Amino acid sequence: MLDRAITSEYGFQIDLETCENLMRDGSKSFFSAARILPTKIRDSAIALYAFCRMLDDMVDDQHAPEDVIKQIEYRLDRIYAQNPVDIPADRALAIVVSRFLIPRDILEALVEGFRWDRTGRQYQTIDELCDYAARVASTVGAMMTLIMGVRDRDILERACELGLAMQLTNIARDVGEDARNHRLYLPREWLKAENIDPDAWLQNPVFNDAISRVIQRLISQADDMYKRASYGIVGLPRNCRSAISAASLIYSEISRQIERQGLDSISNRAVVSKRKKILLLLKSLQSTIYSSKLNHSLSKIPSIQFLVDAVEPEAPYAHYSGSVEDRLIWVVGLMEKIERRKVQSYNSLAQH
Repeated sequence: MLDRAITSEYGFQIDLETCENLMRDGSKSFFSAARILPTKIRDSAIALYAFCRMLDDMVDDQHAPEDVIKQIEYRLDRIYAQNPVDIPADRALAIVVSRFLIPRDILEALVEGFRWDRTGRQYQTIDELCDYAARVASTVGAMMTLIMGVRDRDILERACELGLAMQLTNIARDVGEDARNHRLYLPREWLKAENIDPDAWLQNPVFNDAISRVIQRLISQADDMYKRASYGIVGLPRNCRSAISAASLIYSEISRQIERQGLDSISNRAVVSKRKKILLLLKSLQSTIYSSKLNHSLSKIPSIQFLVDAVEPEAPYAHYSGSVEDRLIWVVGLMEKIERRKVQSYNSLAQH
């Protein structure tokens, strides 16, 4: 058993190099924040992001076969059977989902979001857009939280809200690029409220005051989500808080850059400079010292509740990837904690 574990870990590290190379070319914001994650968590996060990135590229490929979603579902079948196809990202993710007990329902939701992209689904309202963002982004936030060993509902909700915020930011940044690829993610109701015919505009995507107001409205929605998400950082392990704070700061800075460009994301694509990212990384180290207290009174966002519901509150070993001896120590500690709770309950009853 020990030999197999060593072999598995060695293979994971080799596959991880491939995953890291895949991510390095296209996910600079992710790598900026991931650098300050603890090594084991960073490695698992890279494996997760690499798999998601690979699926995203498959779905976006204009020459992808009609059954591309079925191919992805087959790969998920193999991953959850612990018999992944011979692809580094799949092999690495198989270890991650087993190690951290990531529910398949969450990855299935991600695939559903990709399916919506393939079928050209339209989003009339901001709620419908959040349903989409929950699938393609909040899923990743939920899985990252599990990788950090946290399964608390409130923290999961805040992580899912950070996913919503980041995806809304992506949409605000990529309005022009998406339109040139015949895609429209801005809520159609918002466009109509500005007397913009969505389909006509998609045929000739031009920047004007009306479209700028729609983009600003989306940015404001994202800002609200970043604020809500900030309350969850205090519930993460201390050695993870700065990285998540950095990711939030860097992504929200994209919104500020869009605003500095006059809200014109039709002809320009907002980019955060390397220097600015470094400054935000430094700021994240300070901000987590004074991070907001967990707020249990926030209203529920319907779009993300199914992801939170998919997670079992307690999962033995979900956050523990140590040796057999380490796990035994962890179990003994858990038993002692349960025993202390029993004693406390008994004493409380005795006093009454």
